[in-house]
Amino acid sequence: MFLQRPLTARLATGGPTVRPVWFLWEDGAFWVLTGPWARLFDRVKNDPRVALVVDECDLVTGRVQQVIARGRAELVPFDVPRGRRKLVRYLGEDEALWDDRFVGYLYDEPSERGTMWLRLTPTSLTGQDLSYCVAPS
Repeated sequence: MFLQRPLTARLATGGPTVRPVWFLWEDGAFWVLTGPWARLFDRVKNDPRVALVVDECDLVTGRVQQVIARGRAELVPFDVPRGRRKLVRYLGEDEALWDDRFVGYLYDEPSERGTMWLRLTPTSLTGQDLSYCVAPS
């Protein structure tokens, strides 16, 4: 499935501000790591309305897919098992190969770092396959 792949999404908040994020699509929601160190955290606290786009365009194969989600983001407590599932998607199974800052998200005390989840359960979710046939060269 498209949303199970380790793609980068773009998350828009009021302002407007758009930023790339790694995400996990699970339980009908997008999950993004955040905390008080990130502007995203304060933006969502001040205005939880967000839009998120995940897309890809492969000019060689003609594959073009997109998912657009909109809704109100919630800041919810961080949990390590979900955090590990998310990071494994992007960094692989072997934590020994991960950059230390990513390992820290999992094993530092969340109350000290302030790690939270931004959870977006979309009120609007659309997906489109806009793929095309590539002309022979």
